[in-house]
Amino acid sequence: MNLQHEPDVAFGVHPNLGVAAAVADDRPSLEEGLRKYHFRYSQDLDIYLLPDDTPHNTAVRTVARATRDFQDAGFSVAADPRIMLPPPIPTADGVPAREPVPGQSLTALTSQLHGLRRSADIAEILEQILDQHQGAVGDLEEFIDTAAAWCERLDTPNGRELSLRLRTIAHHVAFLGDQLVDARLDLAVMPEVTPEDAPPLAEMPLPKRHDFLPAAHTARARAAVSSSPHCPADVSPAARASAQPQATAPSSRRTR
Repeated sequence: MNLQHEPDVAFGVHPNLGVAAAVADDRPSLEEGLRKYHFRYSQDLDIYLLPDDTPHNTAVRTVARATRDFQDAGFSVAADPRIMLPPPIPTADGVPAREPVPGQSLTALTSQLHGLRRSADIAEILEQILDQHQGAVGDLEEFIDTAAAWCERLDTPNGRELSLRLRTIAHHVAFLGDQLVDARLDLAVMPEVTPEDAPPLAEMPLPKRHDFLPAAHTARARAAVSSSPHCPADVSPAARASAQPQATAPSSRRTR
């Protein structure tokens, strides 16, 4: 990358080693800033590298946060846009791999809604979410299906049960996609335009979401006491003792 003005820090992608960073000079503040985000210097390559097992999303967030910190400190930063390109999803032999494309941020699309005035414009946003190749709905369904396959691979009763639950959730996501398609078609044919004197979208009250806290709390509590391949259940001796039936006759006194 040849720039007229060399940046203080440049982020890029090494073909074999993942996300990398280079600095214009050996100022300690630059190296300290990179080490804060777990970049380590490679003397052979004269660049800084993230650990080779860093997940893609983690690497993207790391570059974004490091860039913001460097810019706030007055340094100039350049970043290769290919950092945003996700790795391909592994596939079985004979199955064509899906070409990786830069993901679309739902946050960015939600922000975009605030500047739109026509119903047809909203329909175009929904079309991006429903896109077969890079839409959020399809990606979510594929993620849940893959998580279900992971659980099924455990080959345990709990794993198979959770796999079925996840596949049911994936069906719900697919149903949600069908409902969004209907909504997009309705928006596409609506001639309505937002009135000029309409209040800003940010000032409109959003519908209250249902409170799922009790169910979520129950699920977390169940997960906390269940075993997993990486964290087998191991009840302490004191807990096992308290769980044993008492040999003495039960007392008639109420206990809390």
